[in-house]
Amino acid sequence: MAGAFGAHDAAGKPAEWLRTGGEYQLIHAVAAIVAVQLGTRWPAALLLGGSALFAATLYVMALGGPHWLGAITPLGGLTMIAGWLMLAWRAAVSRQEI
Repeated sequence: MAGAFGAHDAAGKPAEWLRTGGEYQLIHAVAAIVAVQLGTRWPAALLLGGSALFAATLYVMALGGPHWLGAITPLGGLTMIAGWLMLAWRAAVSRQEI
């Protein structure tokens, strides 16, 4: 929904924020589903929580909210990175056990 709004009704920086937030949420939702299917719930939670925080701050700014929220956006990014690192670590550990 955010991506569609950004593509059709927003312009400039707000359109970029909406598009970026939508892309990151979509990618990390799929990754979280795969992580859950692999039995790794913590990485999935980090991926979902991080993408929600990341995208929410972008959405609020795009809709006219305060731009200081941009300082919070990287916390969502760091949370997503932690999810990916945890998922990679779990994959590496499971390969060693085989």
